[in-house]
Amino acid sequence: MQRDVALWIDHRQAVIAAVAGDTEDLTRIVSGLEKHVRFSSRGDGAEDSRDKRFEGHLNLYYDKVIAAVHDARSILILGPGEAKHEVEKRLRAAGLGKSIAAVEMADKMTDHQISAVARQRFQE
Repeated sequence: MQRDVALWIDHRQAVIAAVAGDTEDLTRIVSGLEKHVRFSSRGDGAEDSRDKRFEGHLNLYYDKVIAAVHDARSILILGPGEAKHEVEKRLRAAGLGKSIAAVEMADKMTDHQISAVARQRFQE
């Protein structure tokens, strides 16, 4: 059975609410990242190294998220910041652009709220 997914994401975690028929599944993927503070670039090797580690860790995190939603018929991407657009780009690069239903701004949401959005959006 095909499933539809509401994906709430920021740099710290992703919550995936999948709806397939009458069943609903909730998955959480934690990035393990702390809040990233960007500094002005002055050629400081330590800051460059920290940024590269942050970016590498984000890439692994996004790979896990994409693996969790790759078989979805429709993907609604929600989130408060840059992460929603970053994962959208990664999904398009992975050939999953046609599955993206929408990308919408959403502040912090509870698991129940994310599930409710998925049910409302995909069971209409």
